[in-house]
Amino acid sequence: MVSFGSPVNFALPHIQIRSLNKIYHSQGQQVHALKDIHLDIPEGKILGIIGKSGAGKSSLLRTLNGLEHPSSGSIKIHQEELTTLDHPRLIKLRQRIGMIFQHFNLMSAKTVWENVALPLKISGYAKSEIKSRVDEVLSLVGLSHKAGQYPSQLSGGQKQRVGIARALVHHPEILLCDEATSALDPESTSVILSLLKKINRELGITIVLITHEMQVIRDICDQVVVIEHGEIVESGQVWSVFSNPVQPITQELLNLEQLDLPFQYFSQPQIDSTQIIIKLQYQSEVKNAPDLNQILTSFNAPLYLYQSHIDTIQQHLIGSLIVGVSQLNLNLENLKIRLSPFIQRVEVIGYARPTH
Repeated sequence: MVSFGSPVNFALPHIQIRSLNKIYHSQGQQVHALKDIHLDIPEGKILGIIGKSGAGKSSLLRTLNGLEHPSSGSIKIHQEELTTLDHPRLIKLRQRIGMIFQHFNLMSAKTVWENVALPLKISGYAKSEIKSRVDEVLSLVGLSHKAGQYPSQLSGGQKQRVGIARALVHHPEILLCDEATSALDPESTSVILSLLKKINRELGITIVLITHEMQVIRDICDQVVVIEHGEIVESGQVWSVFSNPVQPITQELLNLEQLDLPFQYFSQPQIDSTQIIIKLQYQSEVKNAPDLNQILTSFNAPLYLYQSHIDTIQQHLIGSLIVGVSQLNLNLENLKIRLSPFIQRVEVIGYARPTH
């Protein structure tokens, strides 16, 4: 477990969290849902919070708009301390924070237009202001033509776009997304993620989303925080965490590709072993892609490629190669030095005698 005695510093915090704890009391028992959370969330970025069910993701998200009151610690939004606000000031703050829910939370008896208008009506806005703003956000999410329809007439993706329009209607500076795509099919998920990226890019809104899907993090987020048992165990830019996940929970959530080699291999050399099986991992900016020929010639030995994987995240290439080297007395340290301009990690994963 990584100890986070100091905050995770990304840049220019929009939201600053210090020593945050949340303890629930139920049937005479204590549940420590959040444990000493330190986190800076930069303005105008998209931060993903990922973890398994029960890890503390929802508790953390709900503290950011005051739906849950922390047991201890500090939450500041633009240096305004959220935990000490009285109820009227908390209500005013919540208008600056939009919320998107997993199951949409739309009112079935109201039209799309009426659902989006409701927060402004409750806040006492004039009819002309309400009409102008509702029309504006419905256009932004591409649902102007659905304004008079009811939720039952919409697809899941369309319902979520209504939810996004409603969350935007108060001109929020922060958007909180609670598993916003987990109830959607892949096509609708792609549409919603593209819309969130557009909102972030064009409106400069800070987005904090929780999810259990690494693909969502990969597709939309600038930074990621991994939470387990109420603690932050790993964090950083998405490309960095994906290229070198340290914690077992991160590796599990990433569902790293399993080795599928055409032979049995062993952790120690066998009498009839003819190859060392080596895993090479690399990451680089796209413009500085590694030269494959230089990688291969660095071995100075017959080489067999058994598995490869490459991905592009945030203009970084992240890849791995599984190779067999027909030189059992290979000097691994010298090899690492020769490969160091291109490869970040060289790992012997076994010894084998492949069948050809």
